[in-house]
Amino acid sequence: MMTYGDRGLPVVAFPTSLGKYYQNKDFGLIESVRWFVENGFVKIYCIDGFDEHCWYNRNVEPAVRAYNHVCYDNMLHHELIPAAKNETGFSKVAVAGCSFGGYHAANYAFKHAENVSHMIAMGAAFSIRDQVDGYFDDTIYFNNPPDFLPGTNHPELWNMKIFLGTTETDSCKDANLEMSNILQSKGISHWLDIRPYGGHDWPIWCEMFPHYLSLR
Repeated sequence: MMTYGDRGLPVVAFPTSLGKYYQNKDFGLIESVRWFVENGFVKIYCIDGFDEHCWYNRNVEPAVRAYNHVCYDNMLHHELIPAAKNETGFSKVAVAGCSFGGYHAANYAFKHAENVSHMIAMGAAFSIRDQVDGYFDDTIYFNNPPDFLPGTNHPELWNMKIFLGTTETDSCKDANLEMSNILQSKGISHWLDIRPYGGHDWPIWCEMFPHYLSLR
């Protein structure tokens, strides 16, 4: 894990699919929010991905992939998030991610809404159905936001600030439209930000991230 800043709202930033803890730095996402870090508004926790052991691990059965993800979620929930809150003095964290990192941000936020004040997804994919070869059980269900979110009524979901950033040519645009429809059907406030340019790539995400942090 890499951390940036020494105070401010804790922001847990996930890498994209199969990404590592230094990816958000290497592709400019951290530089894009330098002002917020240097002025003490946010402290960013860039954590390691775990996809090679869970959803992208084709060497094990889907049930094992799901179990491995639960281990990762337990680490977030019982170790990293409490540590981030303790270090910064905030009662909640923000979670953020691009592409499949947006899945991780949304999955954690919507499952553990009591811990999350902001969910920032940029070019996000929200479903893991393509990663489980048609397999389905309760663990898949409760880690797939399009499945479990419609039936979730955690009161803190209605207090969360939710940003769904996408573009007209984003390969994940439809996933964001679907997620927006689910949230809208539940009366959960959110911003579906569809930009006219940028595709599915880091330059547009580096424009979105500071914009969304400025609205917190």
